[in-house]
Amino acid sequence: MSAPFVIVGGGQAAAQAIVSLRAEGYGGAIVVIGDEAHLPYQRPPLSKAFLAGEMSAERLELKAPNFYRDAGADVRLGTRAVRLLPVEKAVETDDGIRIPYERALIATGTRARALPVPGADLPGVFSIRSIDDVARFRAVAQPGAKLVIVGGGYIGLEVAAKARKMGLDVSVVEGQPRVLARVACDVISRFATDLQEAHGVRVRTATGVAAIRGRARVEGVELASGEVLPADLVLSAVGAVPNAELAAQAGLAIENGIKVDASARTSDPFIFAAGDVCSFPSALYGRRVRLESVQNAIDQAKAAAKAMLGGAVVYDPVPWFWSDQYDTKLQIAGLLDGFDRTECEGDVAAGRFCVRYFAADRLLAVCSVNDPKSHMLARRALAAPLAQGSAA
Repeated sequence: MSAPFVIVGGGQAAAQAIVSLRAEGYGGAIVVIGDEAHLPYQRPPLSKAFLAGEMSAERLELKAPNFYRDAGADVRLGTRAVRLLPVEKAVETDDGIRIPYERALIATGTRARALPVPGADLPGVFSIRSIDDVARFRAVAQPGAKLVIVGGGYIGLEVAAKARKMGLDVSVVEGQPRVLARVACDVISRFATDLQEAHGVRVRTATGVAAIRGRARVEGVELASGEVLPADLVLSAVGAVPNAELAAQAGLAIENGIKVDASARTSDPFIFAAGDVCSFPSALYGRRVRLESVQNAIDQAKAAAKAMLGGAVVYDPVPWFWSDQYDTKLQIAGLLDGFDRTECEGDVAAGRFCVRYFAADRLLAVCSVNDPKSHMLARRALAAPLAQGSAA
């Protein structure tokens, strides 16, 4: 009997890999190793609807429990892979079991980047990366509580929006001169700041955090200026780190996460990776990219499943993302790093517009605010070079 296909990780990419392996005709055994106690679930609502109690844990689930049984997948929850053994072609778990594999897929995602200041380990400091994180946060996030969010990226602003709906007093602290500085232009940053402030959020930019203050638990956030913001809760939203240690310890190539080729194959021909944890070559952008998005987790898992079964795969997607804040939906197509000019179309004051990002005359990305038509047109336009390249 052949060894199973083993999937390490229990998130979106893992669930999709099961679906795709069966759809591609694989009839062998599948073992999934997930370190959480929950079946694979959606992550984006954690900082949106689920945080505010507008979505149940059951609705977060990507598939009903009987799906995994019917698919013949042995899902081992609350189990951590501690060693990957490429020579033996096995995965060792924290309960001392070695699971042999014919092919392995690493889909371990990311974890919250640690907040590198004194006091970051005090009770009352949170990050939001899992169902359990949200449960702990909601247990103490009472109306009127003072919440300081460190980080003015999309996650920080999404949590700010939902926290205001929950009745919290919210401040956002961003070290860059503007919120969304790494992922948007001035127009989008200003719009996002105005939107938050219109809902009562205090936004502080161009200031770092020196320390989290408190005795038994959080009491305040000390800024680099020496000012202390009173705080009952602190949310760290300063980015994510790929969970690539398992691969690195096994000697696999690492480059901004696990390094894979266009078929999602690692430097070991029997090990693949998909989702937030890995970087892949993009002909569209002329460099390696690592994407933290649902779209990438799903589509790269599909590509990996096909490649694991010997299919020809060239994975080079047009990235797209979204962010919900209050009644505003921001949608992003493409990657905007390297732009040298922008074009804005629509009515910024009315909250319906788009910004196009260019490098010389080449379109790199489009940010759309309450403008789904421009988003869909952008995805088609950005895919056109890929279509032309594959036809050449």
